[in-house]
Amino acid sequence: MAQVGTLDFKGFIERRKGQRAGGSDGAGNAYAYVSDKNTRLAFEKMRPVELAVTAAVRLFKTVGKTELLGHAVKVGPTQFPRVHHLALRCAETLGIATPTIYIVNSPHLNAATYGTNDDSFIMVHSALVDHFTDDELLSVIGHECGHIHNSHVVYLTAMHYLTRMASVFVKWIVGPAMLALSGWSRRAEVTCDRAGLLCVKDLDVSTRALTKLALGSTKLYEELNLEAFIAQHEEGKGGIGRFAEFTANHPWLPKRVLALRAFAESELYRRHAGLGASGLSMEEVDEKVHEVIKIWG
Repeated sequence: MAQVGTLDFKGFIERRKGQRAGGSDGAGNAYAYVSDKNTRLAFEKMRPVELAVTAAVRLFKTVGKTELLGHAVKVGPTQFPRVHHLALRCAETLGIATPTIYIVNSPHLNAATYGTNDDSFIMVHSALVDHFTDDELLSVIGHECGHIHNSHVVYLTAMHYLTRMASVFVKWIVGPAMLALSGWSRRAEVTCDRAGLLCVKDLDVSTRALTKLALGSTKLYEELNLEAFIAQHEEGKGGIGRFAEFTANHPWLPKRVLALRAFAESELYRRHAGLGASGLSMEEVDEKVHEVIKIWG
């Protein structure tokens, strides 16, 4: 299977062999959204975020991992081999070590990645395994592997704990870090939607998977007119709703779909998917995505 790394980070894959699924060295990967990379670099100078990440790592190492995985079942070659095989495919595509995956008993269509950059794991809700096709699940697992590949994990874990602590501490203590992390998270989701698409190599499948996740229903998807929904978003994007998005940790669904479509036009993706050598540069793609996901202006 062709690896994405051959396009821009060929040597990176060789350096990763034998390592744990802890992510990249932080410099960013060829497909990563530039605003995701730049925001993570800026975090190094933001004291509230630094403190939040340090506390999250400490909590995770002491009690967090045991708490999160209390009733989870670890995936392996002889335990849920279907999911394990999909994880192997994603790891090969992105050039990372095979990620640790757990199945969690939950009726909600969701998956998440937690831990530290050297001890990360993916939690897949059982409803996903029940209701998603193999290709759709491949896209979701690829998305989560993107978090590992791009060193997002400690920030995701920090957001998890800060969200829980917000009800315990006054908002001005956790507010600055949460606002910064939420803004970054919206950009990180763009990067990882791209990772999912690179793994499955089918824009329709990736779009279907993230739409079902956002709707929380496989049945509703069958009745959804996605183009009409995107048009509806265009009509109301200048309204008061954008203030709610400012504190959200995911871009609104129409924005994610449009951003993913822009990436599918890139030379990087088209070469990887065997669709030809022509396409937009990543700089051109990111310029289009900036316009799509911005909240103000």
